[in-house]
Amino acid sequence: MAHAARLLAALAALLAAAATGDARPSKIGLRHRREVGGRSAIFNGENFVLEETDWYLLNLFRLWWHYGISFLRLQMWVEEVMEKFMRIYKYQAHGYAFSGVEELLYSLGESAFVNMTQRSVAESLLQVGVTQRFIDDVVSAVLRASYGQSAAMPAFAGAMSLAGAQGSLWSVEGGNKLVCSGLLKLTKANVIHATVTTVTLQPTEGKPLYRVRYENEAGTGSDNYDIVVIATPLHLDNSSTIAFEGFDPPIDVVQGSFQPTIVSLVHGYLNSSYFGFPDPKLFPFANILTTDFPTFFCALDNICPVNISASFRRKQPQEAAVWRVQSPQPLLRSQLKTLFRSYYSVQTAEWQAHPVHSPHTPLPRFTLHDQLFHLNALEWAASSVEVTAVAAKNVALLAFNRWYQDLDKIDQKDLMHKVKTEL
Repeated sequence: MAHAARLLAALAALLAAAATGDARPSKIGLRHRREVGGRSAIFNGENFVLEETDWYLLNLFRLWWHYGISFLRLQMWVEEVMEKFMRIYKYQAHGYAFSGVEELLYSLGESAFVNMTQRSVAESLLQVGVTQRFIDDVVSAVLRASYGQSAAMPAFAGAMSLAGAQGSLWSVEGGNKLVCSGLLKLTKANVIHATVTTVTLQPTEGKPLYRVRYENEAGTGSDNYDIVVIATPLHLDNSSTIAFEGFDPPIDVVQGSFQPTIVSLVHGYLNSSYFGFPDPKLFPFANILTTDFPTFFCALDNICPVNISASFRRKQPQEAAVWRVQSPQPLLRSQLKTLFRSYYSVQTAEWQAHPVHSPHTPLPRFTLHDQLFHLNALEWAASSVEVTAVAAKNVALLAFNRWYQDLDKIDQKDLMHKVKTEL
């Protein structure tokens, strides 16, 4: 329960920092972690369908030779989506907010963005001329590694995932968890280390008042709040869902489920023969993505420490190293023996990482009731750290605008024109 409380507190800190717009890494004492290069490849269960080299032009030639200009069409499609998505930062800089996910998406890309949540990645890419082979070999591998899903997932979430696979991402020295703890410290929030159990709408005149009940090792407690932000998933199969009392009509929860993610950290010797390299010294890859086969793992990569010194180097392929294996189910001993010649230790973590993105899942709303908001609503359209930060600032602006009755800043249409005239 303490872990859940700390996570909620950290997300609340993210909300507050997003509201001020002052959450630069240097502001909270964070530094960019030095990257260590490593080649990638895509494995189909029998052989590598695509291999990265150390030469950029050769990589482009291989993509063109195998898939024609599909990679260019994919890049153009992703860039078009991201260019429109980036409008949200300009809107938020001018104080605009949205009460629902559909309203937010429509403001960015009109009906095209909303429709992207209802049609598949494969369908959208085929429409712009990307070949089925490229989708099966490359696109599906990226989506399996990031979401554990196939190209049948909705196009909007798929575009966010594919944008993240194009590089230019960075991590924090010491571990990305320092982002949450740093933001929490920056906000100087009063943190109650407890698990929220119930939110009750109090019978009052005028603005609503909410009674929040919680429990921890010391017992139970409760406090009254004018504004409540829920920063945890609310869906049917969530056993820790908060109970809402006194609401008429009742608070709706999302009719969906979350995707379980299982990561195994294995310290051992990779079985390079399984990947077609009998001599481990010749194995050149640090990151391996997979197509729909093999089914027992989605991705495999040689990971580096969260703190990387100037003298750090990756282990040679014939040496014991720490490998991260992402899989849909816990790895059996026989499967570990398939991937590794031998190993010293295995540590496994399993959690509900993100929603199962489906074209049939309705888009939820940020506003659950007057001054009661749900930050996690946007992750049903796409799930990432950046999307969560966007949702946090949207909720902060939404709460601010509603409290001060600045309703002209909520759910406005044709914002591109409005923002230009404000400039």
